[in-house]
Amino acid sequence: MPTNRDGSDFHLMPRARPLVLIMGLLQDRFKEYREPQKYMEAGIYPYFREIDSHQDTEVIMDGKKVLMFGSNSYMGLTYDKRIVDAAIAAIKKYGTGCAGSRFLNGTLDLHVKLEHELAEFVGKDEALVYSTGFTVNSGVVSALTGRNDYILGDDRDHASIVDGRRLSFSTFYHYKHNDMHDLEEQLKKCRPEAVKLIVTDGLFSMEGDLAKLPEIVELKKKYNASIMVDEAHGIGVFGKNGRGTCDHFGVTDDVDLIMGTFSKSLASIGGFIASDKDTINWLRHTSRTYIFSASNTPAATAAAMEALHILKSEPERVENLWKITNYALKQFKEAGFEIGDTESPIIPLYVRDAAKTFEVTKKAFEKNVFINPVIPPACAPQDTLVRVALMATHTKEQVDRCVAALVDSFKECGILK
Repeated sequence: MPTNRDGSDFHLMPRARPLVLIMGLLQDRFKEYREPQKYMEAGIYPYFREIDSHQDTEVIMDGKKVLMFGSNSYMGLTYDKRIVDAAIAAIKKYGTGCAGSRFLNGTLDLHVKLEHELAEFVGKDEALVYSTGFTVNSGVVSALTGRNDYILGDDRDHASIVDGRRLSFSTFYHYKHNDMHDLEEQLKKCRPEAVKLIVTDGLFSMEGDLAKLPEIVELKKKYNASIMVDEAHGIGVFGKNGRGTCDHFGVTDDVDLIMGTFSKSLASIGGFIASDKDTINWLRHTSRTYIFSASNTPAATAAAMEALHILKSEPERVENLWKITNYALKQFKEAGFEIGDTESPIIPLYVRDAAKTFEVTKKAFEKNVFINPVIPPACAPQDTLVRVALMATHTKEQVDRCVAALVDSFKECGILK
């Protein structure tokens, strides 16, 4: 047996330590997390289902054709040949990635061109393109205000906004959802000389209702505040040619920053922030998720740009979305569903019980309809729901099939009489 210099036995491989010694306090904590397994054992776990086709009004899942009413592709453009061809052409010219951040070696002329077009589209001086929509909000909100400033947010703001304000050193005040009296009460707590940033979704992604932007603008002027609006779900849905909720309400000039994503109506992945030149200059040099993230891929950038061109040149797409939305809203109301205050292609069907929300989702899938369950932390515990989302390419016949399947599913679960 070979020996080491100190005379001890030599082993080619180190002896494994007992597993109990390798496992630490962190792993011990996670061993106790079994909430997903509870629903798996009950046969109603709804997440991570595999899709074997491109996104469309119908997709292939588990080897069968399923109606897709759980997608954020409001314009139905994710498999449009023009967009696919634009992405392929970008890969052929630029390759598959940029191998660096925008700050250093990762800026393409394609990025800059898209930024110019986005700024013009939403009515601002300049824009910055980020790799994801989530990193826009987390990187912008955290960079805008300082220790002596304030951030004010709606109770139902998206998780990326929540994470952005958590990364900030500013004092945060939340106000009750769409409650303008409560927002004013929070503004009164702020020192008049400090920066006060109000951040809100324009279209709330789970409930489908709109922020009260005209009233928020009035409070902005009264208390010398600033406004940032998340248009992730508003672009392609509201406003002229789908310019968003700010355009819809005619308050673009009064909103200081407009954020948007590419993963919904723009059929790609990524996001942007648009504002005045000085604010964009600040973010370009201080927003950590922009500076320290690899830049958006050529394919994703080209796809988003082509989708933007289609959105601007084919207004009938937005018109079709609203025709099918109004039809679906009427059908769900007449069927007796509780749909809350939605004003959009996002239609929440309230269940108000987490387990039954999963049961309804499963029964709908068995009837060849895909919908999204929404439970905490995406909503309050008492507000669990299934989320139906419409595309401009859905037909009335598909909506009828969806409503019929959901009526049966809700009745089977004892929710709908």
